[in-house]
Amino acid sequence: MVELALFKEKKKTKLILVSGPAGAGRTTAIRSLEDFGYEAIDNLPLNLVKSILKPKKATVKIAIGIDTRGRDFSVKGLLDLLQSLSSLEYVDFELLYLSCTMEVLLRRYSATRRRHPLADGKTPHAAIEQELILLEPIRHKANILIETSELTPHDLKASIKKFFLHTEENLLSISLKSFSYKRGLPRGTDMILDCRFLKNPHWQEGLRDKTGLDFDVSEFVASDPKFSEFIERVTKLLLFLLPSFKEEGKSSVEIGFGCTGGIHRSVAVTETVAKELEDSGWNVSIKHREIERLNL
Repeated sequence: MVELALFKEKKKTKLILVSGPAGAGRTTAIRSLEDFGYEAIDNLPLNLVKSILKPKKATVKIAIGIDTRGRDFSVKGLLDLLQSLSSLEYVDFELLYLSCTMEVLLRRYSATRRRHPLADGKTPHAAIEQELILLEPIRHKANILIETSELTPHDLKASIKKFFLHTEENLLSISLKSFSYKRGLPRGTDMILDCRFLKNPHWQEGLRDKTGLDFDVSEFVASDPKFSEFIERVTKLLLFLLPSFKEEGKSSVEIGFGCTGGIHRSVAVTETVAKELEDSGWNVSIKHREIERLNL
């Protein structure tokens, strides 16, 4: 029988904060991390960062870009955030700082003709110099520093891969998503699997108002005689297909598990299949569409 592995061990949210001067490659870094299975959010206000980091949040790998464009950005605010994050037991975070020389930043701005976020009437040289001085305390706090002056976007992505991926299998990121058929199929999904044949906790007193993230609900779903064989067959199918997807050159694949309400059976199945794939060495992220909608 497939082991039910929900909440035996709390998952930590893996958080990467990406910062550095404008033009150093933050956008490339964020997009690379997204390709590698992180939920990527660019230019999130500092005061909203902790609000998306909850112990029971479905997503466990998040990358957030933070720079001087943020409306509430301040060096003190970012330093205070780093201190606050270090006290959260359910968050494992790193600060990635992208460094670049003044000469290269000037050349990049000259080539793109973009306006520097700190320009405000200043010359590009003065704005870049001000930003480099402003961010120096952040640079010294970085867990990982990548000098991008001589790197192409391809080189930077390779550096990101070296620091944040550890196995060959992780070159393909896998996103598993639970959803409700009543609210329609999720867009962009590569494969859909129907979980409505399993016993429905909705009709059980005491389980209706809970979700598949609660142990008693997931235990009830797993008690269905068809559950173990379903998980086993789905896992074998995915482990057969995923290497072929990787060989084809896909960087990501999304698989949806649906049920009637999208909060019981599909959630329990998504969590269990994710654990099976993770145990086989694959990089997996999870999204529970209806639960996240209810938590908004």
